[in-house]
Amino acid sequence: MMLHIPTLLIVAVFVFGLMGLLTVHAWNRGREPTLGYLGIMLLLASLGTGLIVVRGVGMDFVALILGNVVLLLSAAMNWTAMRTFAQRKPSMPGIFAGAGAWLMMCLVPQFYGSLSARVTLYSLLAASYGVLSAMELWRRRDSLEVAYTPALVLTLLHTTFYCFRAFIDPGLPLKSAQAPGAEGVPFFSFMLFESMLYAIGIAYVTLAMVKERAELRFKAAALSDALTGIDNRRAFMLKGEKLLANSARRHQGVALLLCDLDHFKRLNDSFGHPMGDQALIAFSQVTLAALRKGDVFARIGGEEFACLLADSDEAQAFQVAERIRQAFARLDLLAPGFLSVSIGIVTTDEAGHDLSHLLSQADQALYLAKAQGRNRVQVVVAV
Repeated sequence: MMLHIPTLLIVAVFVFGLMGLLTVHAWNRGREPTLGYLGIMLLLASLGTGLIVVRGVGMDFVALILGNVVLLLSAAMNWTAMRTFAQRKPSMPGIFAGAGAWLMMCLVPQFYGSLSARVTLYSLLAASYGVLSAMELWRRRDSLEVAYTPALVLTLLHTTFYCFRAFIDPGLPLKSAQAPGAEGVPFFSFMLFESMLYAIGIAYVTLAMVKERAELRFKAAALSDALTGIDNRRAFMLKGEKLLANSARRHQGVALLLCDLDHFKRLNDSFGHPMGDQALIAFSQVTLAALRKGDVFARIGGEEFACLLADSDEAQAFQVAERIRQAFARLDLLAPGFLSVSIGIVTTDEAGHDLSHLLSQADQALYLAKAQGRNRVQVVVAV
């Protein structure tokens, strides 16, 4: 049974409008740019479809020119939403390129009078924005860190439909919309259904991607130190226990470096807390430069840091600790003698693969390093 085309158009107007308002509401809650552009896309789709509805009541020129311009801007907003989600800035020339091309072609009488030419150009322009949207997701797939595949598949299917339409759809004159058996009515009905399904689907999956990214950022914030940007104590315990468990299963040694900046209170009292913060940041950068990708490093207290060196023995750990100590002492951030660090070392050969016990033993070595004059590396003393 063929549905009534004008009824489908009105339903599409309300579906696009409702999805647009809900998406704008979601954007207003968190001010996520992706949702803002997606909401504009859906509202423009509602407006453009509404302009198609008014054709045949003495406003064909406005609907034909303005309606398709609005719909092409809607397609451009879809691309812009994916572009901003991929952490790229909107492209103003790109947003208006499709609408501009349509307006210029409408100045050509032969084009303006040919329904099939208009359908072909509009479909190709819409498909072009679909290709751009898919490319934004695909190019940044490694950095998105979210489940982007549903959005990519939906976009490709939507794009494929418009590529298909560009070459097989002869167009549907408005008067044919009232005749269920007329040529082109089935395809036009399918196009409306496809557009509504795409609008609902892309709104849902984009909202899911935005939510997933927000959750990942909250999780990362909960596991990182706000000042230095490295892991905090909670992250160190989680990652450290995992590293130790893997190392124990592979019968590999692990070394723990417990680092404490010397005379940190004196530094704060002499130069102020902002300078103390800079010293903490500088030590983090120095240490990161000395570590490997698989090592675990975190700020676990005020001026206390911990490093777990994977697949390392005491000699290797001592070399790394000395590089850190010397590099930190050479920094010209403050006057000579104000920047130094004491480091205690323990390995799993002496303390086993239990993180709490390793920290306890390393703390004893660190205490001994402090007692012997600071600015030194001390290996745990066997009892």
